[in-house]
Amino acid sequence: MSKDSSPDRSIDEPKNRRQFLTFCLNNEYFGMELHQTREILEYSDVTDVPLMPGFMSGVINLRGEVVPVIDLAIRLGRDPIKLHKRTCIVIIELHSYEQKHVLGLLVDSVSEVVELDTSDVEEAPAFGANIRAEFILGIAKKEEQFVILLDAEKTLSPIELASLVEAEFQATED
Repeated sequence: MSKDSSPDRSIDEPKNRRQFLTFCLNNEYFGMELHQTREILEYSDVTDVPLMPGFMSGVINLRGEVVPVIDLAIRLGRDPIKLHKRTCIVIIELHSYEQKHVLGLLVDSVSEVVELDTSDVEEAPAFGANIRAEFILGIAKKEEQFVILLDAEKTLSPIELASLVEAEFQATED
């Protein structure tokens, strides 16, 4: 009698699974990797900053730290978010060039944390998503909804955001 020494294939290997925070923007579902999110705040006390581009909603004081708040819908080329009781700010932390960047993302509502197997995620379409292809990690299907999984490092690149701010500032000076 021989013993089967092969590993149990029915158990998912953790390295093939990733967790995403899902949220809603103008009736579309998006997701962002959970490890990039720090916390979720109820919308309140966003201070307007004059002469900021349209995607900047303002700043908040997060335990003494000034955190810019970005209307993620505008950043993705959608209509601005209309504030309502489920509107919230997702605090994310990105690392680039050995620096930590903390940003607040204005979203219509937060849905849930989902764990997806890499086989559940389809590649980003080259066209037709109305979002720059490099912003999309992939697309997953959750029940009857598609969830666009965003690449936060590219969507919210501090260098690109800074260049957008400067371009809009120069446009107002001309």
